[in-house]
Amino acid sequence: MTDPLAWLTDLEGVSSAYAATRDGIDVMLRDRGLRRTSPELTAESLLRGAQASAVLEGSTSTLDDVRVGEADEIAADAVRLSASMLALAPLLKTAPLQAIARLHTVVASSSLSPEELGRPRDAASADRLRGVSELLLSGTQAPALLVAAVAHADVATAAPFASHNGIVARALERLVLVSRGVDAKSLVVPEAGHLAQRAAYESNLRAYADGGPRGVHAWALYGAEAFAAGAEASPLRR
Repeated sequence: MTDPLAWLTDLEGVSSAYAATRDGIDVMLRDRGLRRTSPELTAESLLRGAQASAVLEGSTSTLDDVRVGEADEIAADAVRLSASMLALAPLLKTAPLQAIARLHTVVASSSLSPEELGRPRDAASADRLRGVSELLLSGTQAPALLVAAVAHADVATAAPFASHNGIVARALERLVLVSRGVDAKSLVVPEAGHLAQRAAYESNLRAYADGGPRGVHAWALYGAEAFAAGAEASPLRR
């Protein structure tokens, strides 16, 4: 079977960028987290990620708002998803479509009808989701970080659901890192990395959506930088 990401890993700068980012993440997790990692740190990482993802989706809630229970609707949706998403990591390995549908069902449960939850908007959206599923089941030799970045961009640009597509895409990205062992305790905050580089994040997603190899290459290079920024946002860094 042809590796679907082999062409991308062969492009200039991609493999080296992801190797450097993975090394940085590994050093942080080993040196700062090995002896003092706790469920509370994971919960803090998830909370930071939920708030950042909500802001990227249009929320105006600050992290302090979220902490004291004064989040707006978008942030509340993102926080609700953060509380249950890690349980989907095993399912993502075997049934990615079900896992992605579950992400949407949880995050959109307060705003959509039951018939819309977890269901693609149309046939084209269903096809795009099948493509993401095939990527995640493909056995690609590409770095797990790159797989996460591509899955994120595919869902974000396809916007397959009636709402909350960006939050689902960013949650999927985090979940890939967990399920593939990059960050098993989910201490990196990739959503905060994207928020810190919001202009680059949004422009590179637009380039990716155009469908050309240059846009995909640009997104891949951006993704390595965003993951590095997400590591800096980890509660391990205090």
